[in-house]
Amino acid sequence: MARQPRTAGSAPVADPDRRDPAEVAPASAYRCGDPVWVYRYGAWRPGVVEGASVRAVMATYRCTAGRGTVVDTMSAEYVMPRGDVDAQLDAAFSAPDVELSR
Repeated sequence: MARQPRTAGSAPVADPDRRDPAEVAPASAYRCGDPVWVYRYGAWRPGVVEGASVRAVMATYRCTAGRGTVVDTMSAEYVMPRGDVDAQLDAAFSAPDVELSR
């Protein structure tokens, strides 16, 4: 899959509606915990995959520069693999499971 040229830490510039369908990974290619870019509200936002089917990807993503997150489901053209680290999202998804004591 071709990657969009960008500087480290910057979001893709591709318009999801103009992406070459041959370069869009199918939704089923994504796995839980994969770091991704999610296109929502006119911008690419860092996210992490929660789950995927043959038709759609469900991801948690940051909705602004703040700490708030959103969980949403979208088709594959609105998702792109992310190589950059997002300290907030990636730390939350890589933290070990915590077992509550009784």
